[in-house]
Amino acid sequence: FKVFIGYDPREDLAYEVCRHSLLKRSSIPIEIHPIKQSVLREKGVYWRERGKLESTEFSFSRFLTPYLAGFNGWAMFVDCDFLYLNDIKELIDLVDHKYAIMCVQHDYVPKETTKMDGAVQTIYPRKNWSSMVLYNCSHPKNKTLTPEIVNKESGAYLHRFQWLEDHEIGAIPFVWNFLVGHNKAVDGKCDTFPKAIHYTLGGPWFEQWKGCEFGELWLNELEDYKKAAD
Repeated sequence: FKVFIGYDPREDLAYEVCRHSLLKRSSIPIEIHPIKQSVLREKGVYWRERGKLESTEFSFSRFLTPYLAGFNGWAMFVDCDFLYLNDIKELIDLVDHKYAIMCVQHDYVPKETTKMDGAVQTIYPRKNWSSMVLYNCSHPKNKTLTPEIVNKESGAYLHRFQWLEDHEIGAIPFVWNFLVGHNKAVDGKCDTFPKAIHYTLGGPWFEQWKGCEFGELWLNELEDYKKAAD
């Protein structure tokens, strides 16, 4: 199973910890690829100019996932600011071939006006849906996502999945894209406990977010990653 993680040089550690958390808990073979803008530019598949509102290098390159997977089978895109607490096989078991994509369908309006590193926080429909997506890469509609389209189309078109009809977008339980500061884990309710934590406002790899909710879990995973790397 192919997993593409959005990579930003300023968040290299976040990428490594996300990757480590996936591999460590997976009971099935997974192939992890970073989506690095510099590499995509070298290959001539990404040439878009960076806009003022793009807070990461993978704001738009993420939509090349079906193309990078050869428009074949299912693949996942995920932001690098995720920490996986459960086996990704549990997520893949939710796949339904009738959908073009599947994601957590957040009803999310950020309270903050800026993001983790001072970038402007934009508010739009389907906010955060595109931060973790299971793509049915073989689906005819996803063949729309060629480099030409991904480099040309608006943020609204891409982040709101406007190449699809609503019924082609499947839903996944929110615990697979648990937004720190928005979603709540309720004592005694197992179905509210995060399976994948998304530090969407900022994670413990930024000094000012060291004490954020669930920050301890990420820092423990970082230690574990460092031990494994040694």
